Amino acid sequence: MQSPSIVHQPQEILRMAITNDNMLTLLNIMHLMEADQIETALSDAFEALLKEVSASSGGIWLKSPDTMHIYSIVSVGENNIAGFSIEYGQGIVGEISDGNKELFIADTGGDSRFPGGKDDITGNVVKNVLLFPMILRSQTIGCVEIFDKADAAYTEDEMALMKSFAALVAMNIDERGYVYNTNTDRKVVMSLRNIIKDYPSGQEVAHILKGVDLDIYENEFLVILGESGCGKTTLLNIIGGMDSASSGEIFFDGKDFSKPTEKELIDYRRDDVGFIFQSYNLMPNLTALENVKFIAEICKNPAEPEKALDMVGLSNRAGNYPSMMSGGQQQRVSIARAIVKRPRIILADEPTAALDFATGQEVLELIENLISKKITTVVMVTHNAEIAKMANRVVRVKNGKISSIRVNAWPMHASELSW
Repeated sequence: MQSPSIVHQPQEILRMAITNDNMLTLLNIMHLMEADQIETALSDAFEALLKEVSASSGGIWLKSPDTMHIYSIVSVGENNIAGFSIEYGQGIVGEISDGNKELFIADTGGDSRFPGGKDDITGNVVKNVLLFPMILRSQTIGCVEIFDKADAAYTEDEMALMKSFAALVAMNIDERGYVYNTNTDRKVVMSLRNIIKDYPSGQEVAHILKGVDLDIYENEFLVILGESGCGKTTLLNIIGGMDSASSGEIFFDGKDFSKPTEKELIDYRRDDVGFIFQSYNLMPNLTALENVKFIAEICKNPAEPEKALDMVGLSNRAGNYPSMMSGGQQQRVSIARAIVKRPRIILADEPTAALDFATGQEVLELIENLISKKITTVVMVTHNAEIAKMANRVVRVKNGKISSIRVNAWPMHASELSW
């Protein structure tokens, strides 16, 4: 049985932080936790914590009484644990989530719970791990897990900081009434494992992607966030078959697609992937309908071009050439061209970057409609963090690696966004 626990108030949480440095860190974390969307709040705050304690990665686990499972709701850093779940009481995550004591293992290689130094849930190789229970009104609702601290040791102040963070997470979840969407009936469309991409650059080699692991699910809206040069567009190009990985494995609909033949690659790009570009890429000498028909004629199982154009609200512009349409209307035609293929995945590369806010919002509403009607999967690359609030999942890329993956249990609507 768990021992009683204090219901932490903000001032009590601050008192847990022993030093002035810890106090400043906690104030920053509390500020980050004020973000509109809880998934963003927890992810950004957790990333700040990991940086403060010099740890490589970690996750936040939340219990679901309805399913009797514990779910990873936030994953930050190199060891990706997004999407994993375990039954109550299983493994060290289950142990900590059922108790009220923290656990630190300085060397997993010497612990039988980590055979071969691997995490028992994910199979990731880890060197050390710290777990702190998240306690709310004497009930443990989950835990915070941190992997691979650089010096494999925690000071008293760092442990106090961790305890405060776990309390803040629990409070934030409670105050916002957060409930994790436990829908696990999802089919994986594409899996990428240890994707590396190198480019020759003079006498040197530029390492663009440095070991990316990612699953893309059916009928989800996945946003890839990152600054210019982080590798997000290269990742999108590899997903779309427009570039190849230097090494790694790719599986499409469960089949190995790591080294496709030229014909397989052409068929994939033609039939299975739709593209939405920032610059529209319409044929200037064809009308809106003719642009859509051109794509329909080269794929194996197209929708009716007129219907695709109607879905984006441009039936009345069917006979217009691109030069006769606004930027937003041209982007709608681009979306219709992607839809008409009936693709497994639509890839969108900064589709709103060249548009004003109102027009960009209209384009996002169309994409939202594709997901809500379960028409296809959409993977979008953007640097606009506001757009990520309407995604089912958000992948952040930094320096060629996935730095975090978060699940938006209740995505916002495009009409609710502002930037």
